[in-house]
Amino acid sequence: MPYEQSFFISIFVEVFNIKQDFLINEQIKFAEVQVIDENGEKLGKINTNKAIEMAYDKGYDLVLVSPNKDNPVCKMLDYSKYKFEMTKRAKEAKKNQKVIEIKEIRLSPNIDKHDLEVKAKNANKFIASGNKVKVSMRFRGRELNFVNQGKEIMNSFCDMLEGVQIDKTPKMEGKNLTMFLSPNKNK
Repeated sequence: MPYEQSFFISIFVEVFNIKQDFLINEQIKFAEVQVIDENGEKLGKINTNKAIEMAYDKGYDLVLVSPNKDNPVCKMLDYSKYKFEMTKRAKEAKKNQKVIEIKEIRLSPNIDKHDLEVKAKNANKFIASGNKVKVSMRFRGRELNFVNQGKEIMNSFCDMLEGVQIDKTPKMEGKNLTMFLSPNKNK
């Protein structure tokens, strides 16, 4: 790649704030670098300009792999192909990640026993799939006098669930009583 072309690429990178992981070709500011060729063989310490020319002759880019001040290491490789493979690996790793969601179940202080059982059944499904559950109960008006009854309902709700660990015990936050549950780790 001629000097003019790499100059325009560096300006393009600066103007559009493109993040580069490694310094390549003319961006390398060291006088001498340790060079590794495309097959992984060490070529020794070589002048940076000469190493860039060697890489161009072989059709590769010179990439600064280790920017160590005392012994910088560069490798000859096809940078665009390398960048593509790195993004592909990152996408694959992201795909294999398990995302834990927080599902919310709302109760009321005067909930019927059957309704409580249905909500417990739904909470069991959420926990079985590996999600955390936030159980909340809102008190309105005169219901604020029955906070202890609400805590009893929450505890009986907890007893209905299987394989559950209480992360945060029932606590009043404003007019809401909240509790957090997660799957039991000892399963």
